[in-house]
Amino acid sequence: MSAIAQALERETDKLLACVHCGLCHQVCPTYLKLGNENDSPRGRIYLMRAVAEDRLTVDSPAFLRHIDMCVGCRACETACPSGVLYGHLLEAARAEIAKNREEKSKPNLQELIKRFVLRRIFPFPSRVRFIFGFARWLKRTGLPEMAVKSGLVDSLPLKLQGALKLLVPSEGLSVRNGHRGLWRQRAPASAGVKPRKVAFFTGCVMETLFARINQATREALLVNGCEIITPQSQICCGALQAHAGERETAREMARKNIDTFEKAECEAIIINAAGCGAMLKEYGELLADDPQYAHRAEQFSKKVKDITEYLVQIGFRPGQRAIKRRVTYDAPCHLLHGQRVAQPPIQIIRSIPGIQFVPLKDSEMCCGSAGIYNLLQPEMSRRLQEDKIKNIRATGAEIVVTGNPGCHMQIASGAFLAGLNIQVMHPVELLAESYRL
Repeated sequence: MSAIAQALERETDKLLACVHCGLCHQVCPTYLKLGNENDSPRGRIYLMRAVAEDRLTVDSPAFLRHIDMCVGCRACETACPSGVLYGHLLEAARAEIAKNREEKSKPNLQELIKRFVLRRIFPFPSRVRFIFGFARWLKRTGLPEMAVKSGLVDSLPLKLQGALKLLVPSEGLSVRNGHRGLWRQRAPASAGVKPRKVAFFTGCVMETLFARINQATREALLVNGCEIITPQSQICCGALQAHAGERETAREMARKNIDTFEKAECEAIIINAAGCGAMLKEYGELLADDPQYAHRAEQFSKKVKDITEYLVQIGFRPGQRAIKRRVTYDAPCHLLHGQRVAQPPIQIIRSIPGIQFVPLKDSEMCCGSAGIYNLLQPEMSRRLQEDKIKNIRATGAEIVVTGNPGCHMQIASGAFLAGLNIQVMHPVELLAESYRL
């Protein structure tokens, strides 16, 4: 049975309960832009059924076009009254596409590069550090910013333009050096209070390009009485692989992380990147058919908490120093729809003295980043980015807060291109800043 057929079979009861209400249409970014039923969740499920029932081939141009166009934001899951887990169906469809391409067709250059990066770079931390270390250095030189400002990149293919535009400035209020190499950090001792023991999933992008956010996460946990364990053998979460159809690679990475974090014996596994968190929380589904890891994966996923979710859960200490800035919040798709964490980031922002919080229109709509979507589908990504920047401009905010590195870079580059003078930050950065007296 194909991956698509298996995924559809698991969702049979929910799909039969579908009343064709069209609520998924109203929240689907690509349907709202294109108005094509096949570019809606419902339409794509019809296409998946057609492939599973051999009425359509997996290499059909129509099937490939409409599945590839999906941003995978999972807003349809939040809207669906029947509870269809569309994200699992999408990953199964893309896994089937990837398998067919590898077995039956000669890959083009883009496909070869994608496979190499997903299979030979991200599963190996030292390689990831090298690649992103170079990107960080390039960003600091200011060359990408100069190239974008001068218009030199405008003649390049859209996919290369997108990659360069993501390397424009995106710094927060302050930058502190990370604590790479530390295994354990303890909170200041409090009489009669036992520290909460947590493990920190540092992430590959966060630890390299956004070390300041990881440092802010550590500071916030320490202030709130946590003992932090940072397992050194952890690797990439596997989200990019799963979303791109490389499910087996994602499973191998999940097993490695489960083996690593089980040794920590902690009460929670803390993550500060929305996309990574959604993946980690779904290791149970990813390894459901693995007899050796199915139960262990479920137990692992139960411990995973977004930093904002965990701080609210334990009753975090409010910030003390006022930050007198106008702030708005963009909800990352995989935090809001993938993890169903909606209010904790806003609660943290509102708790900080001096902040003037301004709601953002369509905060829940995808910004167009979506993992590597902005590189594979640059035109649609740009349209979604422009909508987001337009709404951010209308708030008059000085700071935009978001909890995912892809969203962070997408919003920062969009603001830069639009001449909008804003800072992009993570909620925990603001909280840590307010702890610093």
